[in-house]
Amino acid sequence: MNFALSIINGKTVSDIIAAHRDECVEIVRGAYLAHASGHSVNPDSHFLRFPDKPDCRIIALPAYLGNGFDVAGLKWIASYPGNVQRGFPRASAVLVLNRYDTGYPFAILESSIISAARTAASAALAACWLGGRERRAHSLGIVGTGFIARYLYDFLIDTGWAIEEVRLYDRLPRESEKFRDTVCRLEEHRAVTLVPDTAQLLPACDLIVFTTVASTPHVVDPALFVHNPLVLHISLRDLAPEILLRSQNVVDDVEHVMKANTSLHLAEQQVGNRSFVTGTLSDIMLGRRSVDRSRPIIFSPFGMGMLDLAVGKWVYDQAVAGGRDLRLSDFFYELAR
Repeated sequence: MNFALSIINGKTVSDIIAAHRDECVEIVRGAYLAHASGHSVNPDSHFLRFPDKPDCRIIALPAYLGNGFDVAGLKWIASYPGNVQRGFPRASAVLVLNRYDTGYPFAILESSIISAARTAASAALAACWLGGRERRAHSLGIVGTGFIARYLYDFLIDTGWAIEEVRLYDRLPRESEKFRDTVCRLEEHRAVTLVPDTAQLLPACDLIVFTTVASTPHVVDPALFVHNPLVLHISLRDLAPEILLRSQNVVDDVEHVMKANTSLHLAEQQVGNRSFVTGTLSDIMLGRRSVDRSRPIIFSPFGMGMLDLAVGKWVYDQAVAGGRDLRLSDFFYELAR
């Protein structure tokens, strides 16, 4: 029996994901389909909060994923918004992978990058399937130009999206400027424009991304979406229920997204049912549901621990194959019963 434990650092995780974004999207697609066929266990996330730090939290996401993945584990991710003012990222995380046969942990990975990558891969996958498989946008609008937005932009460009122009908005204008100057590949676009508010961004874009830290809806006017854009509502709490109720809503998992005062949760509370949800992304990929451009299409993924497991196990396999893990053969000591 092998009881070795591998440690995989952030540089290794980043290198593997950056070199294989298409493959990462396929891993996420496989995980969604495994979940849709019942080959997963994905309990509710558990939130650790602090009385004297109401904006901070550490979240535990346990999960199991079968159907060829055959791994269990836990993502332990902290969100401290004040870190941004200190000059480093809001989120930090580790991912523990456990063997399905014995339960013993076999890997610990830096996971803020895995978390960002699985989120971005999920969004890129949804954009492709919900946008008619064309991978083309006249204008991409990004609301909230932080860490997750960077990963999502890179995944779109590196998986073949042709985007004529980009519009950027952040409540901190210097963040939009930094995103334009350090993230955007200017040669890929006709123009990259900074805008002063969402009212000037939303009507001009056919592909819109929300990656903010908003805790309550701040976009309330349905008229901003009358041109029927495709919206990747990654941060989940930006849009007023009235906007969702006039749109086609696609989610990753209906039960998971209807909690914690997400925009969909607020919409459910307002109307008393879930009939405004078109279906899941897996339903779309399997042909069980469909969308069209007669109304806005909004993808709102709650983010599931089983996706972290899928991407984490894939990264682990790549790292081990390349000899890039730190192997501890004696981490577990009392192994004789």
